[in-house]
Amino acid sequence: MRLNGFALMMVSGLALAGCGGGKERPATDLAASQVTTIGVNSYLWRASLDALSFMPLVQTDSAGGVIVTDWYVNPNTPGERMKLTVSILDQDLRADALRVAAAREVNQNGQWVSAATKAATVQKLEAIILTKARDLRRSAIAE
Repeated sequence: MRLNGFALMMVSGLALAGCGGGKERPATDLAASQVTTIGVNSYLWRASLDALSFMPLVQTDSAGGVIVTDWYVNPNTPGERMKLTVSILDQDLRADALRVAAAREVNQNGQWVSAATKAATVQKLEAIILTKARDLRRSAIAE
């Protein structure tokens, strides 16, 4: 009986030792290009919010990766206004993971009328967001 009690204690001790007694864990790369604690790439998300901080926001959905602004009138051009939708399409920090759509209206005789948006406007905003996201990632690596 004494031997069985000793064997039982040994087996129990080994079983408990395997339940996380070791403190070693795999190292995590906090600055990885894929950071998704909010559902989408957090660098792209934060960079998008930062780039659009001057515009009023109507909707932000971090799980779906969508940011929608309200109409914004630039004080330098009061006869036109813009509305933007930013979509983050992937969990990786990549150029094709970001899509910006813009709507532009001009004021004609007191009425807002749809007008064409220059493709360069959307491309420039995408470039600004991507640059900010890469800078955020670089900052995380340096820490």
